[in-house]
Amino acid sequence: SVRLLFIRPSSPLKLLVLSTKRELHALSKAFLLIMNPAESYILEQREPYRAILLHLQVIIENTVPTAELRYKYRIPFYYLEGKPFCYLNQSKDYVDLGFWSAAHLSVHLEHMVTAGRKVMRSLRYKSLEEIDEIILVEVLQDAYSVRGKGFWSQK
Repeated sequence: SVRLLFIRPSSPLKLLVLSTKRELHALSKAFLLIMNPAESYILEQREPYRAILLHLQVIIENTVPTAELRYKYRIPFYYLEGKPFCYLNQSKDYVDLGFWSAAHLSVHLEHMVTAGRKVMRSLRYKSLEEIDEIILVEVLQDAYSVRGKGFWSQK
């Protein structure tokens, strides 16, 4: 079957006809390569993880609008003022939203995963329905408030 895809690299709108799934797949791969690698990471995940990652991305960027999405350690990282803030990682059957200054967080610690970790804490989600946006926003605000305190706890 013939597939149609509209592309607008600049005006005017151009029409590209792709006749095979292979051509469509090649074009989508090329599009992902020119995107931010962090965005590519998110879009290349299978469902339901892609939806979870996209939802988290929207909430993070609306709660902390100055956060900059980068690709570090082969996963999406948000940076504030040039320093790591939080990361997104799809692993096994869940998505982790990890916090760089986790040692300094003080709200909703009972919802954070710490097993097998010395310092890092994360919110972990297996489905969109598990995301409590109030808790998520409050943890993001807490993380923002301690952003300058660094990775390690000061004794």
